[in-house]
Amino acid sequence: MRRSYGEADRIVSIYSKHFGRLSFIAKGIRRPTSRKRASLEVFTHINFFAHQGKGLDLILETEIIDSYREIRKSLKKVSLAYFFCEVVGRITREEERNLELYDLLVNYLEMLKTEKNLKTLRLKFIYDVLVLMGFWPRGKKIPNPDALLEAVLERRLSSLRVGKKLLS
Repeated sequence: MRRSYGEADRIVSIYSKHFGRLSFIAKGIRRPTSRKRASLEVFTHINFFAHQGKGLDLILETEIIDSYREIRKSLKKVSLAYFFCEVVGRITREEERNLELYDLLVNYLEMLKTEKNLKTLRLKFIYDVLVLMGFWPRGKKIPNPDALLEAVLERRLSSLRVGKKLLS
């Protein structure tokens, strides 16, 4: 998640390995000359350094681990990557640490680089997230994964509609 803040700043939400989902202010990121601009794009895997601010913490430095260029070359893969990130963002709370969910997200983004059957990958991701978070028993088939996911999240996913149309 990201939203504009002030003249050149942006509030970004990052799902981190050790602290869960956190929100930060990225100062000056909306300026064309910002060095952090590319590293704080959606579904970019980064290392970052932050400083505690008065309100939200500030991102000071970033280093790209993987920008997932292979995914960004395909509109279908981009929509599925957005879907993965939206699900993780909606199913977690601020500062709720879950190392297994972090690893699951990174693994699915890695699989997405080379995967051809995106519809199956999306359904498998839903299943794995719901099982991991304790909303579905392991080994039992989900009759309608999309409906169950939206019931668990108690809201409609915006990326779901786009992803389903592109992947059909």
